[in-house]
Amino acid sequence: MNASKTIGIVGCGTMGTGIAIVAARAGFKTRIYDLKPEPLENARKQAAAFLKKSVERGKLAAGEDAQIMAQFLTTTDAKEFADCDLVIEAVFEDLKVKHSIFKQLNDICPAHTIFASNTSTISITEIAGGSGRADRFVGMHFCLPAQLMKLVEMSPGMNTSDATFEAAWKLCEALGQKPVRTRDTPGFILNYFLIPFNNDVINLIDQGVADAVNIDLAVKTALGYPLGPLELLDMVGMDTQLLLCDAMHGLTNEARAACPPLVKRMIGAGRLGRKTGQGFHTYDSSKIFGA
Repeated sequence: MNASKTIGIVGCGTMGTGIAIVAARAGFKTRIYDLKPEPLENARKQAAAFLKKSVERGKLAAGEDAQIMAQFLTTTDAKEFADCDLVIEAVFEDLKVKHSIFKQLNDICPAHTIFASNTSTISITEIAGGSGRADRFVGMHFCLPAQLMKLVEMSPGMNTSDATFEAAWKLCEALGQKPVRTRDTPGFILNYFLIPFNNDVINLIDQGVADAVNIDLAVKTALGYPLGPLELLDMVGMDTQLLLCDAMHGLTNEARAACPPLVKRMIGAGRLGRKTGQGFHTYDSSKIFGA
């Protein structure tokens, strides 16, 4: 059934690449779009490395990684999204950029195509308002690392039709994910408390309370988290954390959502996290998590 459906992903950063792996692994023809070929090639390499490791770990059968990669298609031409049944936007948190993307896609995609945003802070209703098809628009917030985490926070906008939300929900389940319904509110469920929580952890580092290794160890040991908060932040990237904080703080005026000064210093030093080889921890490669 999935082979007859096509899913498009806009943006091939950490999140976009992870979502594309999820879609291709579930048997969907998957198109991933970005403006430049270099990040798309990097996304293919990261996806191939992750799937190869999945075979080595017995999560996939021998040769299944190649079959999945055959469904993982990259393009710098948005017109190739003309056959998509679902398009998921996974770019940085900027409402004008998102509106520009969906305005372009609205002229390309057929009427039945559902638009979705992976935003974690911006109102779904606001994004949908500039999409040209507010009735066929939903929020689909995947969780990092998307290729391993099953949760998807799904939010209808004020004008989202019941039929659209139901169809998107079924597609999410067909992806092998676990959707939960949330209101269209800043941060939805997870980021409403996760952004302030992560900022508290960053401030602990800045105050010299403990180092990254020990903070992550404490949280994983005491709370049973598979990833420590600073490992997660390194995956998110300091540049993305700044955008998340600015968006969340701007919408809520919650003091704990304001970006910590240390994040801005790390950006200035080029210590963005896994993508640059150094953040709160140091990394030998920029492979996607799980590869």
